[in-house]
Amino acid sequence: MGGSKTLPKEGIGKILIRGTNWIGDVVMTLPAIAAVREAYPAARISILVKPWVADLLRISPDVDEVLVYERPGVHEGLGGIFRLAGELKAGKFDMAILLQNAIEAAIIAWLARIPVRAGYSTDARGLLLTHAVKRPDDILRVHQTLYYLEMLRALGLKTSGKEAKLIIGEGEKTLADRILKTRGIAETPLLVGMAPGAAYGPAKRWYPDRFARVADRLIEHFSARVLLFGSAGDHAVARSVQERARHSLVDLTGETSLREAISLIARCGLFVTNDSGLMHVAGALGVPTVAVFGSTNPRTTSPVGRKSVVITKNAPCSPCLRETCPTDFICMDLITADEVYDTAVTLLTEGL
Repeated sequence: MGGSKTLPKEGIGKILIRGTNWIGDVVMTLPAIAAVREAYPAARISILVKPWVADLLRISPDVDEVLVYERPGVHEGLGGIFRLAGELKAGKFDMAILLQNAIEAAIIAWLARIPVRAGYSTDARGLLLTHAVKRPDDILRVHQTLYYLEMLRALGLKTSGKEAKLIIGEGEKTLADRILKTRGIAETPLLVGMAPGAAYGPAKRWYPDRFARVADRLIEHFSARVLLFGSAGDHAVARSVQERARHSLVDLTGETSLREAISLIARCGLFVTNDSGLMHVAGALGVPTVAVFGSTNPRTTSPVGRKSVVITKNAPCSPCLRETCPTDFICMDLITADEVYDTAVTLLTEGL
C-alpha cells in the first residue's frame, strides 16, 4: 500500500471517525475502531454515523461520542452538508479517519478544516486527504474487518486480531428483562433468536419452512422459546416462518429499536440467521450463531465471533452476489433443516 504517510502520534487530542452506514458493516469496523483507541488512548474519539446504526456505537467502549449524520433530515442536500461541516468544525478535531469510502466523507472533513484527514483514496477523493492510502485490488478479496485494519496498518497504526466484540451494559440487560417480562417469557430454559430475513434481497434468504422446522425441533427438544428478529420489511418473511411452524414463535420484526434488538440478542443462547446485519451483531456479542450463506461470500462477510459457524455449499454459481436467484437456488436448496439443526445442537452441547 504505497503512497500513504504515517499518522502523527503527538498533538492528537480529538479524533473524528466517519463510520460506515449499515449494521453489519459497522460491526466489521469495530476492530479498526479498537485499533484507533489503542493507538490514541488519551484522545477523545467521536464517530459520525447515520441514525439507524447509532445505537450500535453507543455501546462501544472505544467510542466517547456518537454524532448523528441526519440525512435524510437537517443534513440533507448541499446546505445540509455545509451545516454538518460547520458543526464538525466547531468540534475542533485534530484528525479524521474515514472508514466510509465515499468522496462525500472526504468533502465534509475538508470543509470542516480538520487538519489530518486519512482514508482509502477511493472515489476520486485522494486530493482531499492528507494521508491517502491506495487500495490494492486484492484487499477486496479478504474479510471486511481486514479491509479496514489494513488501511490503518498502512497509516502506521498497530492492529491486533480481527475479532469484533460487543459488550452490553446494565441498561441493556434491564431493557431485555423488561421486554421479555412483557412478552411473558422472563423464565425459559433456552432463548433462541432467528433472523429469517435479509435486506439485500431474497437470494440471501434461506427457506421459511426450513427455519420453521429448526424452530420446532429446538422447542420440542430444548423447551426453547424462539424470537424472530428483523425490520418491518422482514415481517412478511417472519409471518411465513410462523405459518409453517407447529409451535408459537414470538415475532418481533419491526417492533424493536436497534438497542432493543441488541439487548435481546445478547440474552439468546443461540442465533440462527441468514447473512444479515443482526448476524454480525450476534457474532460480536459472543452468542453461538449458525449463519446460512447462499449468494454471498463468507470469506469476506462471515460473522466475526468465536462461537459462529457458517453453513454454505460450493454451488458452481456461488457466490453470485445477486439480489435474486436467476436459476434454481441450489446454493440454499442444498442446505437442509437437519444440517442447521445438528449444527445448532453441537453449538449448544459442545461449543466450539
